[in-house]
Amino acid sequence: MPLSPTATRELLARLGHAPKRFLGQNFLVDGNIVRKSLELARVAPGDEVVEVGPGLGTLTTALLEAGAKVWAVEKDRTLHAHLNTELSPRFPDTFHLLEGDAVEHPLAGLSPANEGFKVVANLPYAIATPWLDAVLGGALPARLVLMLQQEAAQRYTATPGTKSFGAISVFLQAAYESAPGHKVSAACFHPRPDVESHLLHLVRRPAPFVFPPGAKSCIRACFQQRRKQIGALLRGILPSGATFWRQLLAEAGLDERARPEELPVAWWVEFSRRAPAWA
Repeated sequence: MPLSPTATRELLARLGHAPKRFLGQNFLVDGNIVRKSLELARVAPGDEVVEVGPGLGTLTTALLEAGAKVWAVEKDRTLHAHLNTELSPRFPDTFHLLEGDAVEHPLAGLSPANEGFKVVANLPYAIATPWLDAVLGGALPARLVLMLQQEAAQRYTATPGTKSFGAISVFLQAAYESAPGHKVSAACFHPRPDVESHLLHLVRRPAPFVFPPGAKSCIRACFQQRRKQIGALLRGILPSGATFWRQLLAEAGLDERARPEELPVAWWVEFSRRAPAWA
């Protein structure tokens, strides 16, 4: 599979395929980044690995050659057909390819046999947050190595009190710790994107917390009006008479004037645990 801009352009020409910006089709052309992705994910023979948007199969081939069992989901019909032709015959027992939307199939059809499965993916910006949100609602990968736009990576790992800290930061950080990742230059892709990227490395916590749907809806609603005070927000969102959150604020040394972005992840976790509406 191609690992240079020239080889990538030639293959795209043979396929008659122009990269689609709306699908985030920026193809990896740097072998060092491919190797770094596998290294961070600690890919070993027999590992179950999910890949999102395999594209031309550069990363996919490396995963398969490392002995991993790969479940991949590709939305583009041309690229899906190419992968099916090139990789399925070579790896009939370890390559599982699904045509579809990654948000609808966040684990590419994998039903994990154990809790040790991993995700290694080059995520298009448009689907990164909804895909991650979908993953956090089901079986949790042990480790994720995600190629993201730098802005998205910063948002997911943002700390309370910053403008980037939001609902997805809360949901993710309650279940995962951020491990050292890797900066990725725009020159590592074809076509070259307008922004820098980052390999985000996430490791599942020993006791990950998964927010139930009702709690997630409430937290999202709070962050959609992030400049409002938490007291006013919760009085408007929660059922009349629900006051458990006042004690939670007091226990944390906060008051009703705090804003959603000022509340730490642990506060939101305890808020979810104590809230009777979705217990």
